[in-house]
Amino acid sequence: MRRATLIRRHLPATVRASDYVAGVFGASLQAIVAREAPQVTLRFADQGKEDVAALREGRIDLDIGVLGGIGPEIRKQTLLHDRFVAVVRRGHPLLKGAVTARRFATAMHVSASRRGLSHGPIDDALAALGLSRPVRLVVPGFHAAMFTAAGSDIVAAVPLAVAASAVRFGLKIRYFDLPVPTPRIAIAQAWHPRFDKDAGHRWLRQAVRKALVGSRQQPSNGP
Repeated sequence: MRRATLIRRHLPATVRASDYVAGVFGASLQAIVAREAPQVTLRFADQGKEDVAALREGRIDLDIGVLGGIGPEIRKQTLLHDRFVAVVRRGHPLLKGAVTARRFATAMHVSASRRGLSHGPIDDALAALGLSRPVRLVVPGFHAAMFTAAGSDIVAAVPLAVAASAVRFGLKIRYFDLPVPTPRIAIAQAWHPRFDKDAGHRWLRQAVRKALVGSRQQPSNGP
């Protein structure tokens, strides 16, 4: 296959991404790679400090996630937008009646933060209403937060795609809209411009876009 030959020098393909991308879209991306270039191995690298030097020095091929300041010369393509939802176990007390901001704030919460933060946009929105929530646990990723919620009375806030993926695979959770407004998140991929016209790298970017954009089927919220 011509495409496989073109990307031979990119073995393995190293993608820096969060557990959001790797956990929700990793299987879809691997299926595309296996079908179109079976000799390529995908390697998801930890986000770490998200330094732009990794792209400049070629230590990673792509950076995927919520990307802030990534360097003036770096190319960036937005792939999708998502929003946060609340996740609780089936039968959670919050599910009995309307979930108001006040009821939401009285529940115990887990924060998903790679930087170990317990305060974020949800807390800012609650503070505007004179409310605060008790964050009793801080974990580094969305999937850890979601599984914590599935096995306890703790409430997690994760992107819709993460919650929907978990329901699709049978995790016994329910998710619902947050009772306060929070910013949507934009997921993008970034690369160094020296790969703009590289056929193999261009194929990799197209495969990532196909995996992320083509996998946004939301299942029902479960019984």
